[in-house]
Amino acid sequence: MSDYQNILVDEYEGVVEITLNRPDKFNALTHGTAVEIMKVIKSVKRNPANRAVLFTGAGRGFCAGQDLSEVSERNDEFSFRNHLQSSYNPMVQAIRSLEKPVIGAINGAAAGAGLGLALSFDIRYASEKAKFLTAFIGIGLAPDTGVSYWLPRLIGPARAAEMLFTNERLDARQALVVGLVNKVFPHDDFLQESREFAKKLAASPTLGIGITKRALNKSLGVTFDDQLDYEAYLQEITGHSEDYQEGVSAFREKRDPQFKGQ
Repeated sequence: MSDYQNILVDEYEGVVEITLNRPDKFNALTHGTAVEIMKVIKSVKRNPANRAVLFTGAGRGFCAGQDLSEVSERNDEFSFRNHLQSSYNPMVQAIRSLEKPVIGAINGAAAGAGLGLALSFDIRYASEKAKFLTAFIGIGLAPDTGVSYWLPRLIGPARAAEMLFTNERLDARQALVVGLVNKVFPHDDFLQESREFAKKLAASPTLGIGITKRALNKSLGVTFDDQLDYEAYLQEITGHSEDYQEGVSAFREKRDPQFKGQ
């Protein structure tokens, strides 16, 4: 893939690894960073050889949120709404709509919009050095980048309200207990553990995972009966896939399946 100014991109064994690469700024987000991430996600969507995405951060932080220097010189005409709708909103929407697994390897602090980015991933692995902070109320702002959507769904509305109202910081172990992350590893091991997991998902039935992600996204806003009908519709798609045929054949032949993601 092409070189970028704000991120690093690497490919291996079906995985596209995206590293936020502004370590001197704790990988704070800019409009340019969001545009670059969207460009990579668009490329991954088109390329059948790309079957999983792994996000992490360079240096000590995962992502400190909005780079305030980008907006500190704003004038009265500056629109926070337009800024979000042209950058962070389409960024997290692209991640959520990507029908391939997206894993976060959270190496340090995830705050503000950086927390929103982390919450948009399907699965989060964390270093023991990771920290999670909403940060918005600390500078008098409301949540953005999907934080007010995902946080109460992951940890419950009352716990989310406490984090958002008080700016409480969760360390990695606390985040694991409340369900904000899936696993926590020693810092020296966590990136390799995250990469191995990403490679495992990349070797899985990608179409099935993508359709499952579609079902999970749909379930957040429909009734139980509607979801049952949607599941039946989606199962019709996966039931005619090459990976389903391979899975059944492997089961009958008592061997490991070789999924192609189709």
